[in-house]
Amino acid sequence: MLVDSLAENAQIFLLILARVVAIVQIAPLLSSASIPQIAKIGLAFFASLLVFPWVVELGYPIPGTGLEFAGLLIGELLIGVIIAFMLVVIYSAFLIAGQFFSLQMGFGASEVFDPLAQIQIPLMGQFLNIIAMFTFIVVGGFQKIFLVGIYRSFQAAKAYDFIAHKDYILSFMIRSLGSLFEQALLIAFPILGTLMLVSVTMGLLAKAAPQMNMLMLGFPIAILVAFTVLFLTLPFLIEGFEKVIDESFVSILTLLDRVKGGP
Repeated sequence: MLVDSLAENAQIFLLILARVVAIVQIAPLLSSASIPQIAKIGLAFFASLLVFPWVVELGYPIPGTGLEFAGLLIGELLIGVIIAFMLVVIYSAFLIAGQFFSLQMGFGASEVFDPLAQIQIPLMGQFLNIIAMFTFIVVGGFQKIFLVGIYRSFQAAKAYDFIAHKDYILSFMIRSLGSLFEQALLIAFPILGTLMLVSVTMGLLAKAAPQMNMLMLGFPIAILVAFTVLFLTLPFLIEGFEKVIDESFVSILTLLDRVKGGP
């Protein structure tokens, strides 16, 4: 039965597969280079197979010409990129939060290779990245990607709807980039603010006692204070990570509902 339906609606399945492949290739954790490409394609294929009966039931208008269908296929790819981009933007807030206070605590020159982002990032950024990765798994991030990013997106809007609301989508993505730095600053503020107080204190001590080598004393003190504050605030940071991740999926739902609801 499913095979017959696939044969009759092969074009719809290709459109579904295009959106799902784009999400899997860009979404956090799933886009890691350590995951074999054949595994990503297989995951996208089976995820598309699962939502295929619902999409066929909802209906998807197929254009009559091959050129229009190619444009529709590109539109579905762009929808997958937009949905995954929203998750990547929120996930990047943790990396930027680590970069904010790495220099202040003396770890600015220590960088490691991030296999997920394929870039060199500060050590503390990688630490927060790992914490965020585990938090993402614990709060059911993968389930939400497939429920919200795939099933709900097809339920809400097609490529035609996104084209009709391209201005709103562009402004929404710009606002998301702005919120990236806001959330990163909020995450880093407890440690960053404490290190700023330490720097001011070291400056006052250097003025009061010029014979003290505050440059040599400042580095270990800043590292000790930063790790102490990080250890004490880690439970609250994890709650903040969970809130930021949940807000990213709420943002996606808001975008989908806005596109579905019309101007």
